Amino acid sequence: MIQEKGTISINTENIFPIIKKFLYSDHEIFLRELVSNAVDATQKMKRLSSLGHYNKELGNLNIKVSVGKDAKTITISDSGIGMTAEEIKKYINQVAFSGATEFMEKFKEANDAKEIIGRFGLGFYSAFMVSDKVEIQTLSYQDGAAPARWTCDGSTEFEITEGNRTERGTDVILYINDDSTEFLEQHRIQGILDKYAKFLPVPVQFGTKSESVEDGTDDEGKPKYKSIEVDNIINNTNPIWTKSPSELKDEDYLNFYQELYPFQEEPLFWIHLNVDYPFNLTGVLYFPKLKNDYEIQKNKIKLFSRQVFITDEVKDIVPEFLLLLHGVIDSPDIPLNVSRSFLQSDSNVKKINSYISRKVAEKLQELFNKDRKSYQGKWNDIGIFVKYGALSDEKFYEKAKDFLLLTNTENEFFTLQEYEAKVKDFQTDKNGQLILLYTADAERQHSYIAAAKKKNYDVLLMNSPIDTHFIQHLEMKLEKTSLKRVDADIVDKLIEKDNKELPKLDAEQTEKLKTIFEKAIANPSMKVEIENLSADGLPVMITMEEWMRRMKDMSKLGGGMNFYGAMPDTYKVSINGNHPLINKILSASEEQQTAFAKQSFDLALLAQGMLKGADLTAFVERSVTAMQE
Repeated sequence: MIQEKGTISINTENIFPIIKKFLYSDHEIFLRELVSNAVDATQKMKRLSSLGHYNKELGNLNIKVSVGKDAKTITISDSGIGMTAEEIKKYINQVAFSGATEFMEKFKEANDAKEIIGRFGLGFYSAFMVSDKVEIQTLSYQDGAAPARWTCDGSTEFEITEGNRTERGTDVILYINDDSTEFLEQHRIQGILDKYAKFLPVPVQFGTKSESVEDGTDDEGKPKYKSIEVDNIINNTNPIWTKSPSELKDEDYLNFYQELYPFQEEPLFWIHLNVDYPFNLTGVLYFPKLKNDYEIQKNKIKLFSRQVFITDEVKDIVPEFLLLLHGVIDSPDIPLNVSRSFLQSDSNVKKINSYISRKVAEKLQELFNKDRKSYQGKWNDIGIFVKYGALSDEKFYEKAKDFLLLTNTENEFFTLQEYEAKVKDFQTDKNGQLILLYTADAERQHSYIAAAKKKNYDVLLMNSPIDTHFIQHLEMKLEKTSLKRVDADIVDKLIEKDNKELPKLDAEQTEKLKTIFEKAIANPSMKVEIENLSADGLPVMITMEEWMRRMKDMSKLGGGMNFYGAMPDTYKVSINGNHPLINKILSASEEQQTAFAKQSFDLALLAQGMLKGADLTAFVERSVTAMQE
């Protein structure tokens, strides 16, 4: 009979209280750790059999998780390699705590529970977060091995006796403590298994389910059915990222996407990752339909290590701009209990990051070259990825220049090079600077776009949440090029040429006109200027300088100085001194001058979508009165 009592090789008796205290926030991971250990034992058994080192029947290799609510136990059972009493002492009592002294010195520096576990090999001992006592019943696959039982109550003392297991494998039995009875609920365990074990490579059974099977025929010869209880396997052991792309059809990728993200729209396309040098990485990344609502889409990529779920916070593994993607990454080079400090410093992680960025760029270039029309049709969704990548990753920008598209208000698409060729003859100013005009809202800024088109200028559509930053990035990257919003100034000043309109007003008329409008507007944030513009243009236009609006936009996005966000809006009111309406205003009575100026100004506000509330009501009433008169 085997019987031994001893002390776990550890230099302090405080180790278990520390585990319980510092791992409490992550205490559900005990189940992941124990099921992962069962998977390892099962895979080793299969490997030994395949190599001819085990010649008996392997039998049912399913891992079973069961809850004994009355007994307050959770049992994880496998038919893996099992352990002898000596192996228990080696792997359970010694190996886990080989770094105990270092642990006691370093645990206070750990940022989170996962870092503690991963760094000091405490996976098995996470069971004590939820247990008053842990029992192991095991029988080794080795010929002549005797069953062994190990128990520990969370102190540093253990007991090894003869076990009662009659078949190869291991049972780990947790006697759940009073603070952790939530884990005795079926739905709680099911939720943890769904999270961590959904794609484990060995079938995991939790409970049973009913299935209807044929059971003979009735008197009329029709088939009869009966209900039977069958094993409830909760995982897909061969997810698509473990297969070769040549084995898969589009339908397989789309079905897997629905498995990951039920009820979501189909993705636009996907990338199958598969590399084994200089690191191991497999996975599938999907481009979802985003439009402009991208903030809520982050953290949709799931990180696995050998098909065991680790986390969906993959910021350091995936380039930041690709956090908007969905899908799965699996790398055995990333430890199961990964810490943020590990991710930030590990060389393999940095290589994985670069590899993923490169593969995405190659896929986008392939799609662009293969079917540009289809690529353009997807641009509203993928444009935000490409622009974000161009902003945040210099290497990606260099590749993206060839498939990054600009869209104009006519819904035409151009690469950067194509667009420069299109507009350079018309939109190069007198100083040799290429001016790219854009709008953030084609409907609201329609009158400004129309004014630009009268000059044969083209206007880009820049209306995604990231375009405020992207515009500045383009100015840094494109030589002798500036971008200006169409309502940043009057069109003649947006792109200044040598041929200017001659004034029709003398100095006295100009000053009088300015006074009339300043009196009618009576708003210090509206700076009145008299301009010499084309007679067929608008009589009044309201603009905000490009630099001022950009600073305010940056402040709203959190990317600029708060000083600008706090500043009141200031605008320029450009009065077209050459417009026929101006002579009518100057020749009218003083009362009419104010009324005409106010109406013209309100029309300009209306064109900018800035006429609201009481001012809008007053404008409508004045307009009705004017039509009646």
